[in-house]
Amino acid sequence: MTQLSGTERAVYVQHMFTQIARRYDLMNKLMTGGQDVRWRRQVIRVARMDNKSCLLDLGSGTGDLAREAHAQFPQAQVIAADFTLEMMRAGRKTSPLNFSAADALRLPFHDAAYDAVVSGFLMRNVVDLHKALQEQCRVLKNGGRVVILDTTRPQKNILSPFIWFHMHIIIPNLGRLLTGMSEAYTYLPETTDGFLTAEELAERMTAAGFKGVGFYRLMFGTIAIHWGEK
Repeated sequence: MTQLSGTERAVYVQHMFTQIARRYDLMNKLMTGGQDVRWRRQVIRVARMDNKSCLLDLGSGTGDLAREAHAQFPQAQVIAADFTLEMMRAGRKTSPLNFSAADALRLPFHDAAYDAVVSGFLMRNVVDLHKALQEQCRVLKNGGRVVILDTTRPQKNILSPFIWFHMHIIIPNLGRLLTGMSEAYTYLPETTDGFLTAEELAERMTAAGFKGVGFYRLMFGTIAIHWGEK
């Protein structure tokens, strides 16, 4: 499925997330050993928001990052945006977030509308990475921050065989048992293998107009948090 591009890939990704929406949060916690909760806390801290901020959680899925932003800054204005209706429906069952249907390549928001734009595991799924980054830059206020949490190709090291086994054997089989959708959880390691390195994503962010771009790796180098400013 990673060989798909353009509209075909967008349709595939939307259908896949529709199918796994009900078990999405549980699978995230099992796949990461619960570390995804800590990563989302870090994303909101890196966003440098406060109770007066307006934040967009893009590709929000069920809204985990939006909920974390509300937990840290209860008075902030937070919008959770996604293009999969079933993911947003699943999120509304756990908390009354402000959800908005949105395509990451054509955001339905005004220029300079947000103090921060954050995303969790979105960027490897978009069909035009440069356009998605440009759109995030457009809706940010000057001085605003973008923060990206996503998988990244791990550097080769002594743990590489164990990382490969976890991603290509354990995750697909766990996904099959819990969701009946092993294909969706084969997609995860495939898109990770095919996605940019952390350094390459940082270069793309700079090319899209962000300044002060930086990142750090997590989870044995398989996850990275990137940030940049408009």
